[in-house]
Amino acid sequence: MRVVVAGATGRIGSKAVARLRDHGTEVVPVSRADGVDLGTGQGLGESLRGATVVVDVTDAPSRDADVGREFFATATGNLLAAATSAGVEHYVALSVVGADRVMEGYFGAKAEQEALAVRSAVPYSLVRATPFFESVAATAEDGTRPDGVFVPPLTVRPVSPDDVAAAVAHVAVGVPLFGVLEVAGPEERRLDDFVTELLAADGRTDPVVADPGVPFFGAPLRERTLLPGPGAHLGHRTFAEWLKQR
Repeated sequence: MRVVVAGATGRIGSKAVARLRDHGTEVVPVSRADGVDLGTGQGLGESLRGATVVVDVTDAPSRDADVGREFFATATGNLLAAATSAGVEHYVALSVVGADRVMEGYFGAKAEQEALAVRSAVPYSLVRATPFFESVAATAEDGTRPDGVFVPPLTVRPVSPDDVAAAVAHVAVGVPLFGVLEVAGPEERRLDDFVTELLAADGRTDPVVADPGVPFFGAPLRERTLLPGPGAHLGHRTFAEWLKQR
């Protein structure tokens, strides 16, 4: 089995490459550093020659909805076109929990990426992940004001990138799902609780405010929008473990 990983130098991509190689799989990393440009399609045909599986863990350069839509339309479109031409048997894309329920912000951009995969001639699998632990930290940073840290009032199951990469690699070496696998963390709590724990670990005592007016990834969300369904794969690494090993 020859697996091409697009976005191989990113947070999930580098870990997925390592996991796949642990499976004894031949892995071809694809990134600009490898001379491949998903924006223009340069180098894609050569990189996908002889590939059985394409793993797409690319990501937009920002969480802005318009930027995300433009990025995925171009990069995913070029990748799927090249995969079709190369006779690839399985396309695996990393997405986000909530992409099927929220049409605004970054979620809408990921929904459009998923739609490209579903409409493609290549058999596909979608791996939807809950927010990464790093997203909790980013939310705290973005929400920091002189009078406190303001975050959306969400119940979440943040997940370790290691657990997500393991799930992506597992799906990649299996048969196409023609559907979705959700991946989430082992702990379900309110986002403001996770942020409070993060701040305490950093020696900060800022008050944390759950503010309904604060969006997440550019979208207003209901409290339980980011929770996975009952069949989700749950990771093992806890938020406290991540905090200690940062």
